[in-house]
Amino acid sequence: MALILSIETSTSVCSASLSAEGMILAHQECFEGRNHATLLSGYVKHCLDYAREHEMKPDAIAVSIGPGSYTGLRIGLSEAKGLAYALDIPLIGVDTLQLLAVSAMFSSEYLPEDALFAPMIDARRMEVFTALYDMGLTPLMQPQPLILDSGSYSEWLDKSPVIFMGDGSDKAREVIKGKNAIFLPDVKPVAVDMMPLAEKAYAERRFLDLAYSVPAYLKEFQATKPKNPLT
Repeated sequence: MALILSIETSTSVCSASLSAEGMILAHQECFEGRNHATLLSGYVKHCLDYAREHEMKPDAIAVSIGPGSYTGLRIGLSEAKGLAYALDIPLIGVDTLQLLAVSAMFSSEYLPEDALFAPMIDARRMEVFTALYDMGLTPLMQPQPLILDSGSYSEWLDKSPVIFMGDGSDKAREVIKGKNAIFLPDVKPVAVDMMPLAEKAYAERRFLDLAYSVPAYLKEFQATKPKNPLT
C-alpha cells in the first residue's frame, strides 16, 4: 500500500497525517481556530520527519480540496502542490463533503443500513455547502450551496434516516425536523479520516494536475467591508 501524506485545512481545523496500509503512522491537528498559515508547515514537517526516520518516502500527497474556507483551502492546496512538486510524487484531491461523511461513519458505532449522509459546511446566514450520499458514497445530491428551510431534504427524509454532520448542521437543526433527521455533533474534517478516500484514489490513479488544479469553492468569494468601530 502507498505511503500518503494528507493535509486538511478546509475549516477551522488544521491537520496533517501520514498513513500506510490502513494505519495512521503520524499526525498532528489543532481545533482551536484558523491558524493554518502558522501551524501547517510544522505539522507537515512532523509527518515527513517520521517518514525520514523510518527510511520511508511518501508516494503521494492528499489534500482536502473543498468546499470550505477560501483562505484555508488556498493554504492547504498551495502547501500540497509545493510538496508534490518537490518530492516528484502525485497529488490527490479529497472532496471535503465526502470526507465529512466518512468521518461520520467512523464516529458512530451504529448506523441504520439505509442511512443517508448530509455533510454540511457553514456558509453565510442560513446557507451551507452540502451534498447527500448513501453508505457507499454514491451522490444522491451533488455538492452545492443550499439555503436551508423547513423543506430541505424532505424528499429523502420521508423515506430514510438522514444523518446531518459538519459545522453547518447546527443551522439545519433549527429548521429541519422529523424522526428521520439525525444530527451528529462534533464531526469535523480531519486528515486522519482522509486515509480511505486517499488510498482509493491512489489505487485508481486519480490524481490532480499540479499546474491547473484549484479548490472546489462551489461559489464565488464575496468580500465584505469591515465595520467602522466609530459608527
